[in-house]
Amino acid sequence: MKTLHKAYSAIEALAAGTSWPEHTTPLDIRSAEKKQFWPKGFSAKAAHAGIKSGQRDLMVITADKPSSAAAVFTTNLSCAAPVILSREHLKQSASSMRAIVCNSGNANAATGNKGLTDAKAMAEKTAEVLGIESREVLVSSTGVIGVPLPMDRINRALDSFSAVRLEDPGTDAAEAIMTTDTFPKFFALDVSLSAGATRICGIAKGSGMICPDMATMLAFLVTDAGIYPGLLREMLSRANECSFNTITVDGDTSTNDMAAVLASGYGPGILAGHRDAEIFYNALESLMTFLARLIVRDGEGATKLVAIRVEGAASVIDAQKAARTVANSNLVKTALHGEDANWGRIIAAAGRSGAVFDPENVSIRFDDLIILEPGYASAFSEKEAKKILSRSEYTITISMGSGPGTAVVHTCDLSKDYIEINGSYRT
Repeated sequence: MKTLHKAYSAIEALAAGTSWPEHTTPLDIRSAEKKQFWPKGFSAKAAHAGIKSGQRDLMVITADKPSSAAAVFTTNLSCAAPVILSREHLKQSASSMRAIVCNSGNANAATGNKGLTDAKAMAEKTAEVLGIESREVLVSSTGVIGVPLPMDRINRALDSFSAVRLEDPGTDAAEAIMTTDTFPKFFALDVSLSAGATRICGIAKGSGMICPDMATMLAFLVTDAGIYPGLLREMLSRANECSFNTITVDGDTSTNDMAAVLASGYGPGILAGHRDAEIFYNALESLMTFLARLIVRDGEGATKLVAIRVEGAASVIDAQKAARTVANSNLVKTALHGEDANWGRIIAAAGRSGAVFDPENVSIRFDDLIILEPGYASAFSEKEAKKILSRSEYTITISMGSGPGTAVVHTCDLSKDYIEINGSYRT
């Protein structure tokens, strides 16, 4: 209950400052605890399999019928066994899925042939319990790398699912995929389309090892909209670039990153080129961005959620390079934690980013407060800067000139707690 209370506080605070797209209505998140979270055609179950001590560590999301599916995965060469298997299953099933199974506490990464065998066993047991084909199951794991899965415990937990309906609230499923997260991450949007309403909901996990280059740590989204796999895949990939690919906590890309979406088709149909497709996409991108920002807000040891915005760059690529480098700079992140308006660290990070620009033309703002003007002119009030830097959320804008390139990366501060958490992760 303590983590759920923290989730409500964090989610409600972030939602209050979020501008949602037209035609979307945020779900009252407290209804997620009352089993009113999942769109039509979906349900879930979470359990304690014994991988982690005294916490839910296994969950299954299931679809009543074959559903369109799309996913993006880590680009890490040392990808985990479930990533390999889920990629295969999407190809084998022509992007039609019936379930997602995920465990936390163990990544099933760097586990060789046994890891792949165990991932297949998870899919097969889930399929057996649900009465579906194993190729219709996406498999995911998160946790410690290099340790074999305790398959006997996982199988026992999955067997228990067959005796009950999979009708747990979204909060339980979100809790079951947590590792060093301090609260479960979940949210939902109701979307008004020309043929009726549809719901998109999602759960996510992530706190450390956050610097995606495709997706995020883990994010699972479902909708009752009717949408073909090809269009769903295009929307997920595009929205991913604007959401999960714009966050960082520590500059590390996980071996297990996955973002997946299933569409049951119980709701209104969506066709490419139709106005409804644009409305749905905007809602999907907004939901994914919201979940991504929740991940950064819960960054290991983090106290600040900071948007690094670059504008006026020569190109989008240059803007992305500069924003990512500043957002990942340990010197910048420690200054954020210390609430020190050290703009020199910002311009130094941008300078080594590989972006092409003239440093003499750079200006920097903390929210609306000008910190640096072209020609290295700086005459700001340290007191006013401190007020902004003491906030839990703000934006640093770096103007590089008059070019068309813009980019935003969401980052957090770097505290002593990050070292303590990661110095004893396996114990």
